[in-house]
Amino acid sequence: MAEELPGVLILDIGGTHGVLENLAALLNKHFQLITMKEFLGNKEEMSKKIQSIFVFECRPTIDCELLESLPNLKVIGNSGVGVDHLDLRMISSFGVKVTNTPHAVADSTADIGMALMLASARRLVEGNVLN
Repeated sequence: MAEELPGVLILDIGGTHGVLENLAALLNKHFQLITMKEFLGNKEEMSKKIQSIFVFECRPTIDCELLESLPNLKVIGNSGVGVDHLDLRMISSFGVKVTNTPHAVADSTADIGMALMLASARRLVEGNVLN
């Protein structure tokens, strides 16, 4: 009998605020993905399976009520650089760890910063409008 994968709570797959479909496919190899809709539809069963929450674009919202409903929660993984949107003190009071991806967008951010500085110095936007 195969071992059951740990459950990870996500807001949704695809759509406006859901996890990107290709990212969901990667996560699905290592976790049982549980959407917020599935969780809310069957809290009693799903709450026992969830060991992690994957926060994508600041969703789902992590609050005291959610943490109280997840007795086996071990880690919250944030797919972004900052964790300002998370109440770290409250989360740690539940014995839950928080991770993030601090270098995931460093190169892209630097590229955009350089492009904006060059565009500003060379007045590229103004030149484009005039043509």
